[in-house]
Amino acid sequence: MANNNNNSNRIVVPEARQALNQMKTEIANELGLSNYEATDKGNLSSRQNGYVGGYMTKKLVEMAQRNMSGR
Repeated sequence: MANNNNNSNRIVVPEARQALNQMKTEIANELGLSNYEATDKGNLSSRQNGYVGGYMTKKLVEMAQRNMSGR
């Protein structure tokens, strides 16, 4: 398999970086992970890190659906 160094985690719209980081922090707080931005993510379980990313994806999809439906 060829390695083309295509990083799928890159931010397509760099201006959104701050909003995405804020969203990540808010979701982590909702999940009980206080001070998430200063936490060494290597000390968290895969499940904890996965919850944050999963909830971010869920909320972003919901936002896109609302936007597409005109709500």
